[in-house]
Amino acid sequence: MIRFKTEQLLKWKGSTNRKPLLIRGARQVGKTWLMKEFGKKHFAQSVYINFEKNKRLRTLFDEDFNVSRIILALQIETGVTIRAIDTLLIFDEIQAVPEAITALKYFYEDAPEYNLIAAGSLLGVALHSNFSFPVGKIEFMDLYPLTFIEFLAATGDSSLIDLLSSRDWKLINTFKTKYIERLRQYYYIGGMPEVVSQFCMNANYKEARQLQKQILASYDQDYSKHVPTSVVPRIRMVWNSVPGQLAKENRKFIYGLIKEGSRAKEYEIALSWLVDCGLAYKIHRVSKPGMPLKAYEDLSSFKLFMVDVGLLAAMGDIDAKTLLNGNAIFTEFKGAPTEQYVLQQLIGSEKYAIFYWSAQRSNAEVDFVVQYNEWNIPIEVKAEENLQAKSLKVYYDKFTPNIAIRTSMSDYRRRDWLINLPLYAISELAAVAGNIG
Repeated sequence: MIRFKTEQLLKWKGSTNRKPLLIRGARQVGKTWLMKEFGKKHFAQSVYINFEKNKRLRTLFDEDFNVSRIILALQIETGVTIRAIDTLLIFDEIQAVPEAITALKYFYEDAPEYNLIAAGSLLGVALHSNFSFPVGKIEFMDLYPLTFIEFLAATGDSSLIDLLSSRDWKLINTFKTKYIERLRQYYYIGGMPEVVSQFCMNANYKEARQLQKQILASYDQDYSKHVPTSVVPRIRMVWNSVPGQLAKENRKFIYGLIKEGSRAKEYEIALSWLVDCGLAYKIHRVSKPGMPLKAYEDLSSFKLFMVDVGLLAAMGDIDAKTLLNGNAIFTEFKGAPTEQYVLQQLIGSEKYAIFYWSAQRSNAEVDFVVQYNEWNIPIEVKAEENLQAKSLKVYYDKFTPNIAIRTSMSDYRRRDWLINLPLYAISELAAVAGNIG
């Protein structure tokens, strides 16, 4: 499996002012695999410590943060002689010992020669806890499920990636059926590494679904282990409501759909927990596409998406037979998987600030408005080959953007102010916007 984040890790390794690196991401997105694989390929040896499993080392930082003492303890525990020049130190599930996060400061200040990467599945939750966080002493890297492009790499379709990068739309259209076939699979399989890896080995959809259900069950176990008992039922209720929330015509999150009569303040902690641990993405409305978009954010209106389109399909029990039924996989739940898919690719690229827009006194709503460099780009998502873009036209007449994107199953085309970008080519949004802008 290829993760494009390896390139970022190599830049970190070669940096002259390297700081300890902290990888954030939801459970099961591949943090452990990435760290171990990076150590295996780019260092002579690695020292791996999982602080959630290793109870003996949980007290390592109680006395002090002396790096020489810490290194000695790690050598005794692992039996490996740690050499700063060619050893990668890996601290996994570091949120289980908050003092270990604090210790990263002293590695940077007192022993910057060591290569140290840390990660934590519930790191976002831990960072809101009451402990000394080493601000300015560490670097961050966020890891997400595999994007569609990474999925193509995993399935051995690197030539399709190269073709997309060329933006030779006539030739891309020649191989449209290949892209759509893989996109159907991605909607069902999603980007969780274990599921993708299993699917690439045996193309068994039933086993893939079983793995997805196991991942969902592990998330449920996290609620029980790490959250106050009184909050657990509310987290489950919010999480289980997401497929239904996204299946509405208007995908704005409605508290009343969780439970009749529900109010925002009853679920604020539950929502925060899901977002902080990376299981959900909260996308806010903007009142107008000003610059920066953040200045026009409406905190009271938002959409809530899941971490992965495959897990959304699993929660909605979308059957594998749907893959064989034309474009049905794209239109299930009123196109909810398609909007989830697009959001997931936008987030995974890490190039955009992402919001959505809706008019105050009409039904017009643009699915996403993203800020990229000096441009605000409206994006309307269509699950089928539907070439109508009524809301996008309302937006254009009101704000006259330089570029507007409709992404659908139709081929690439440009018509005056509107560009249709195929769903399977959403990775090329920045390049398309740059050429037009």
